[in-house]
Amino acid sequence: MTYRDYIHGFSEREQVRLRDQADALTGLLHGDTVYPAGSQVLEAGCGVGAQTVILARNSPGAHFTAIDVSPLSIEAAQDLAVREDIRNVTFRTADIFDLPFKAESFDHVFSSFVLEHLRHPVEALLRLKKVLKKEGTITVIEGDHGSTCFHPESRAARQIIQSVIHYQARLGGNALVGRQLFPLLRTAGFDRPAVSPRLVYVDAGMPELAEAFTRNTFIAMMEGVRERLLATNLIDEETWRQGICDLRATSAGEGVFCYTFFKAVACKA
Repeated sequence: MTYRDYIHGFSEREQVRLRDQADALTGLLHGDTVYPAGSQVLEAGCGVGAQTVILARNSPGAHFTAIDVSPLSIEAAQDLAVREDIRNVTFRTADIFDLPFKAESFDHVFSSFVLEHLRHPVEALLRLKKVLKKEGTITVIEGDHGSTCFHPESRAARQIIQSVIHYQARLGGNALVGRQLFPLLRTAGFDRPAVSPRLVYVDAGMPELAEAFTRNTFIAMMEGVRERLLATNLIDEETWRQGICDLRATSAGEGVFCYTFFKAVACKA
């Protein structure tokens, strides 16, 4: 996959969605990610920097090198870091499959929402392991669209989600990769992988999370690939409209929405 094949694109709307997602999930995904002062940390696939600023704030004494294959994303990430007054991060354009670093350059590696877009996730993990010091750790976070459940139930909404899963597979990615983190890390030779599911549960008693996650993160993600899905005939326009309407209903009234992320931490022996 090249950055031009990224399923969600690089629009301003997508940049906002990524920042909304990071803000909504800060505690859930990053509350237990803290690196010691003096650590050299590689963030592999930083995107627009939405996760980067959170990581850097959580570990002000560590230094982060944040890379992404997309120059557009690196530019956006640099701008965000300046606005947020983040000073312990160096940004550079780089490819995970052709890392410009010497072996064992980093104490820790962090990667979030990257493996889902790669044809060869094990190869990516092997490349990252090479630049990680012995006894260093890797942290990987991924979603899993197959974990989605909601009320009221909707066949049309399910068809939207399934069409996104199929389309991402056509691009060489895997929208179900969250459930596979343990075997992927083991296959790449990492030691003692520990995976924890991070459930996002939203109901009417959580209006702020319904806005930030259900509508501004998940539904916005589905809406962002509308034109591509319709062009591939994976779903028709009428089903699409009904499905989006039904997904919005899960974030209002008596609606309920659930999604599971998976966070894995492993070591380099």
